[in-house]
Amino acid sequence: MSLIPIAYAASIPELDKIKQFILNPIIVFLMAVALVYFLYGVVTFVWEASKGKITDEGKQHMIWGIIGLAIMVSAWGIVNLALGTINLLAS
Repeated sequence: MSLIPIAYAASIPELDKIKQFILNPIIVFLMAVALVYFLYGVVTFVWEASKGKITDEGKQHMIWGIIGLAIMVSAWGIVNLALGTINLLAS
């Protein structure tokens, strides 16, 4: 049995529309927020380091920004996996 017919299986159009118009924009927006938060941490860290102060504020922002990005990438993967599985079972 070949996997090629499975790759071209029919999908449920309502789920694809939900993913395209609701889930993907939310995930992309939250990824952008996490990236901005990370970059704010980088700027804060470099700014404070240039003044000769060492603070943990910039480091914490960078860490939480990376954690946020990792969570959003994982959420994106889980959504794609779940919808792919549902579409596979529906066909």
